[in-house]
Amino acid sequence: MAGLIGVGLYFLPSLVAVARHTHNTTGIFLLNLLLGWTGIGWFIALILALCSSPYPPYGHYYYYPPNYCPPPRHWY
Repeated sequence: MAGLIGVGLYFLPSLVAVARHTHNTTGIFLLNLLLGWTGIGWFIALILALCSSPYPPYGHYYYYPPNYCPPPRHWY
């Protein structure tokens, strides 16, 4: 039981990144996996997980292509 809690605490930055749906979850996981044992790597991964911006929700933003000109109103 204590080992499971230890693994959970070790991968806490990765779990935070997954829960927040950040854009660099894979990078945070790799940093946590490879350098988390140093303590400094774990802390940096935690800061990245907390400060990185989450993905925008799908379908909420639509960007028009460059040089887009909408048709005139009442165009039949």
